[in-house]
Amino acid sequence: MKEKRIVSFLPSATELIYELDAVNKPRVIESVFNPEKMSSKEIDDKICSLSEKGEDIYRLVQKNLVDAKPDVIISQEICEVCSAYTNQVKRAVDILDNKPEIYSMSPHNIQGILQCVKEISEIIDESHKGVELLKTLNSRISIMKERKIENRPKVLGIEWIKPFFTAGHWVPEMIECAGGINMITKSEEHSRKMKIEEIEDADPDVLILMPCGFNVEKTISEYRNFLENDSRWNKLRAVKQDKVFAVDANSFFSKPSIRIFTGIEILGKILHPEIFSSLEVPSDSFLKI
Repeated sequence: MKEKRIVSFLPSATELIYELDAVNKPRVIESVFNPEKMSSKEIDDKICSLSEKGEDIYRLVQKNLVDAKPDVIISQEICEVCSAYTNQVKRAVDILDNKPEIYSMSPHNIQGILQCVKEISEIIDESHKGVELLKTLNSRISIMKERKIENRPKVLGIEWIKPFFTAGHWVPEMIECAGGINMITKSEEHSRKMKIEEIEDADPDVLILMPCGFNVEKTISEYRNFLENDSRWNKLRAVKQDKVFAVDANSFFSKPSIRIFTGIEILGKILHPEIFSSLEVPSDSFLKI
């Protein structure tokens, strides 16, 4: 059987393909700007500016695409800021002589992510490995859900700091799985802008800062720049009770990746350290601010 040639337009699919031991061709899409040294406000301003002008946030690396000669292109439809625009997929198909199969991920909850694992494993002819991986992931979820938790704190995940965005899609469900009561956003809802008044009204017991694509270090830098000296922020219950945490959102929360299952375990360690003391999570995955 001919081995399928695969290109991925998004990191979460690339991670899964490698987990299934399939050969993956280079990603063939890149951002039109470098966000690494930009603040959340600068990134938001840049994206808004590009959108207002009708310009793309991502562009194809055409040479890599043509050289890869893909049989399959994997993309996603969840968030145009986080993934390739639909028109980039169309451009890719127009460029290629041999038209590839297109698989577009669109999970909005944990079950949707598990379904993507199943479907992608079948598409790349690694069904058996996909079944084994699903067993492992489902087992990890069961371990979290089966723990008896009586006192569940009110938790708010914040996906962007300047301006504030709620954490949506699968994150509310992650919080619930880890023994928290999710505030403001419901499972499967898109993340959206919110004002400080909504946070004040929700009055969470725990605040989890998870700016999309940021690691712990960058998130703490954002906190120092925009929140540390904000008077209204400092009056929040969670802040006064020293219950504000930064997490590695880029690795464990922002993407519909199999690493969100580690993200659930990280939340368990944050919310109920005494109950989940035996769980091992990466040492640099979260930090109390």
